[in-house]
Amino acid sequence: FAATAAIGTAVRVAARDASPLVALAGAGASARLELVVTDDPRAIAGGLAGQPRVLVAARAMTLDSGGQHWLVDADVVVLADAASWTGLLPSQRVRAGGLLLPAEGGDLVAAAFAARGPPELLGTPSLLQRAAGDLRAGLVTAAAVLPLGPRGLLPGLVLGDTSGMDPVLVEQFRTTGLSHLVAVSGANCAIVVGAVVWLLRGAGVPRVPLAVVAALALAGFVVLARPSPSVLRAAAMGAVALLALATGRPRVALPALAAAVLGLVLVVPALAWSPGFALSVVATAGIVLAGPGLTAALRRRRVPAGVAEALAVSLAACLATAPIIAALSGSVSLVSVPANLLAAPAVPPATVLGVLATIVSPLSEPAASGLAWLAGLPTRWLVLVAEYGAGLPDASQHWPGGLTGGLLLAAGLATLTLSTVRWPAVRRTLLAVGCSLLLVAVPLRALAPGWPPPGWLFVACDVGQGDALVVNVGPGQAVVVDTGPEPAAVNRCLRELGVRRIPLLVLTHLHADHVSGLPGALAGRDVGEIAIGPQPEPSLAFDELTGAARTAGVPMVVSAVGEVRAVQGVELTVLGPDTTMHGTRSDPNNSSLVLLVRTSGLRLLLTGDIEIEAQQALRRGDADLAADVLKVPHHGSAYQDEAFLDAVDARVAVISVGQDNSYGHPAHALVEQLRTLGMQVRRTDTDGAIAVGVGSDDRLWVATRARGPPGRN
Repeated sequence: FAATAAIGTAVRVAARDASPLVALAGAGASARLELVVTDDPRAIAGGLAGQPRVLVAARAMTLDSGGQHWLVDADVVVLADAASWTGLLPSQRVRAGGLLLPAEGGDLVAAAFAARGPPELLGTPSLLQRAAGDLRAGLVTAAAVLPLGPRGLLPGLVLGDTSGMDPVLVEQFRTTGLSHLVAVSGANCAIVVGAVVWLLRGAGVPRVPLAVVAALALAGFVVLARPSPSVLRAAAMGAVALLALATGRPRVALPALAAAVLGLVLVVPALAWSPGFALSVVATAGIVLAGPGLTAALRRRRVPAGVAEALAVSLAACLATAPIIAALSGSVSLVSVPANLLAAPAVPPATVLGVLATIVSPLSEPAASGLAWLAGLPTRWLVLVAEYGAGLPDASQHWPGGLTGGLLLAAGLATLTLSTVRWPAVRRTLLAVGCSLLLVAVPLRALAPGWPPPGWLFVACDVGQGDALVVNVGPGQAVVVDTGPEPAAVNRCLRELGVRRIPLLVLTHLHADHVSGLPGALAGRDVGEIAIGPQPEPSLAFDELTGAARTAGVPMVVSAVGEVRAVQGVELTVLGPDTTMHGTRSDPNNSSLVLLVRTSGLRLLLTGDIEIEAQQALRRGDADLAADVLKVPHHGSAYQDEAFLDAVDARVAVISVGQDNSYGHPAHALVEQLRTLGMQVRRTDTDGAIAVGVGSDDRLWVATRARGPPGRN
């Protein structure tokens, strides 16, 4: 059977490579495609000047390019404007023009397609998908009675729809190991079907009719959550997990799990390298193998049956998936197990009540809202668990990524599990092995610097393609300059630095890669004031910023050149812009606020995204540009004035830039130029977060927190 699956995959790969889409995408050709949407559009950016965009999974049926026409049948991923593509439903047929681009390796997608403009609708979605879409929208409407956190979380718990979740809450779920709760999984299916089985058993329904009704309930949930490959996978995994929990016979369930995995990979070969599929399979295997034993152990300790089962499922899935999560993320959540145990009792009632609210929504909006309000009670608890767990010190720790890290954690968990066996010889051996590992690991951990490093004065956060800079002004306090493109990333950085109060938050200019993370900086922190530059453009970003500041109760001010601020002994001087730039290559970039920061004898020049024209204007002015640390303008773009860089004469050049970004940042020639000028170049895309401080000998030091263990020199 496995050989058959491998052959099927090979055939699909060959068919993908033979498609004209692949060759045209490699050439970056313009094309017009007729598409069938296969999954819901997924938001990838937006808010605070970020042009909202969506990714749409689709099947290309026809291709027109260069005067030629092809009949094709291949998977593509569409990058499109959110406003005109968000409302599309699976099975809907559309036509669109755009640019073909190579797809990322590792799956069966033939090409990426950057769509231009709105799609031309060629038909309506199927009746089944329209019904599912109406039900899903009904749950979102019903959940509007809840506060922000639970409001976005409930559709995620029930349907895997995380589009309305607060980005900060998403990050908190990741930190606490609760992310699996907002992905449609086997557990969702098991909860829904388990509730049906429980009700029918209580009513005395015989075994055969009960099985039929349970199967219909499972099929109905698949329709509700959309029968995409991931949902079908979840249904299969849920059925297997339900079999194990209902029968207590893992020997029966394990072969069923193996058959389900092979069958799904045969039908959808792309699942073979899907992290989500791996997590789902491993979680189900953990439930199958460890669930009954853990349930029995808890029952022996007089834990009620329902609670014991919920705790056993959560613990088994959490431990089973931990090695894969560590391999993928390069981190280990130290609060994952207790967070999952605390969350476990709330998941079934929230899911069942949410499903009921969804089903009732077309019949009665008030009834649906009432059920959603009831579902909001356990959902609120989940939000509290995530918020509190993520706020604990060292909630998430760096761990070796990749296969090595995954195997290392798996070995550790296996050792911990086996150490509970009753054989004294085995326990003694494992104890000796564990002590040996501790004798090696603890000294290495003690020698490795922590994060943040003691005495840090400045940190460039690793937020991807954008800027988020932090200046230490006292215990738990910092001035923040820009907030990066994503709320979750800057929130994580500030949390790791222990920043709870921001006396001053400066936004150098209103481009998305500098301001879209603002909600993450504001989340749970006391912010004194937001300062912006003289150009309120783009206007949409300015309006959104004004609204966000008003909602948070934070005053906004406009900073002007020559302004000097003292915050807890740290001095910030506005060097530019002297005037709003017009007619330059990028007026908003060249109108960025430029700050000279003096702290503990260190001079930092923070330059926003200024380019040649603004750099020349600064150089011609009276300001002293000399600095110890230069935040390189515009993520290291090629538009730099060499004389300006020479005038700064920094010892360290920090480039805040995204890994593998499409802009070519930083320019290779610029990096070499900075080194020629004698600067030590540090980049967030290769070094991770970058900290700067001054030692007791008044020497400047730089420490980094890469995606692996931190380092310092």
